[in-house]
Amino acid sequence: MNTSTYSRALVAVASLLVLLFPCSRGGMTAMADSHDHSVAVDAAGNIRVPADYRTSYQFLGSWSVAAHQGQGPKEFHTVYASPGAIAHYRKDGLFPDGSIVVKEVFETATEDMTTGTVSYSQKLKGWFVMVKETSDRHPGNKLWGDGWGWSWFDAGDPTKTTSTDYKVDCRSCHLPAQTSDWIYVKGYPPLAE
Repeated sequence: MNTSTYSRALVAVASLLVLLFPCSRGGMTAMADSHDHSVAVDAAGNIRVPADYRTSYQFLGSWSVAAHQGQGPKEFHTVYASPGAIAHYRKDGLFPDGSIVVKEVFETATEDMTTGTVSYSQKLKGWFVMVKETSDRHPGNKLWGDGWGWSWFDAGDPTKTTSTDYKVDCRSCHLPAQTSDWIYVKGYPPLAE
């Protein structure tokens, strides 16, 4: 076997091993612990909605927010976590650095159906994204603090946040969840399994 054929064979075997044993370095958990925020954060700490979260993230759970009047909720919140975040939280009670949590917020509709009065998601209002980072990688960026990056995105643009300061725009809603790593964990069955 000549050197060129031998090199190609080594590359083919290495590629096959990567395909057969993707978890050899910790798989999905290593991904969440890697501090690789690049799918949701640029070098300056600007946050965006990860493009493939619906297919590559784990479903955490759903919430509904009651309407002020009438039947049904005014919003549904559907929440996803980056790979490895759930397993780590179940083990330690904290999300690992690199974790990304994406909450979709939908307007709802409620109507009578054969099964009874039913509410369902209708129109996407936007996303709320949190990125775990305890090493203060983005000092001076007002969207980072208390171990997380925080941002709201209107449905029209998943790359441009409308949040300007997490302490003003986000933190007050999450104060009751401070003891559970700033995330409301009720209603997330995967965290309790």
